Amino acid sequence: MKVIVCENYDEMSAKAFEVMKELLDAKKDAVLGLATGSSPVGLYKEMIQYHKDGYSYKDIKSYNLDEYVGIDRKDPQSYYTFMYENLFKDIDIDLNNTHVPYGSTEADCKAYEDALSEVSIDLQVLGIGQNGHIGFNEPGTPFETLTHIVDLTENTREANARFFDNDINKVPTQAISMGIGTIMKSKKVLLVANGENKADAVKAEDRKSTRLNSSHLYISYAVFCLK
Repeated sequence: MKVIVCENYDEMSAKAFEVMKELLDAKKDAVLGLATGSSPVGLYKEMIQYHKDGYSYKDIKSYNLDEYVGIDRKDPQSYYTFMYENLFKDIDIDLNNTHVPYGSTEADCKAYEDALSEVSIDLQVLGIGQNGHIGFNEPGTPFETLTHIVDLTENTREANARFFDNDINKVPTQAISMGIGTIMKSKKVLLVANGENKADAVKAEDRKSTRLNSSHLYISYAVFCLK
């Protein structure tokens, strides 16, 4: 694992983009695994600027980690909306080539897993939760888990309440998420972590603690700003 520790968020985003750019330049039809949250937003801004500078994403495909259950795709807090507003609308990617999981049933999970089985993700972007969760896979999720429905913990819902008028009652109670086993199929993994509140999770990952799901992953690149 190549670890890059940065002084600030902008430097972290630029370093993460260096990893992404290497793939984009080498493979014009790359398959990207994407994540939501504040940590990768700067990376996405760098990707948008690269498009403004002339790069075309028209042959790129993307697959997102997760989505809330019971929330409309057009809801301002849906992860589909997040990806559209923070990346897709400002680049020339074909929206038919963008994929965000959706649904609430085992059949929905299987359909997304089947779609993933037809491609090979070249680079999976990951954030990390305060307790080490990856996607919506909480600590203790079995290593071999594939795309599944997750009951969100109170801790996770409290952390996300800031996006729902600071009202935990408005935060969905379930999500559909790639499993650790699904993520592990990626060729390379780029972990991006920003903020002092992520320091404990990152330190636990560094110790290879079996308590945290991030420790199950072979992470190719880790770019941190923990201030």
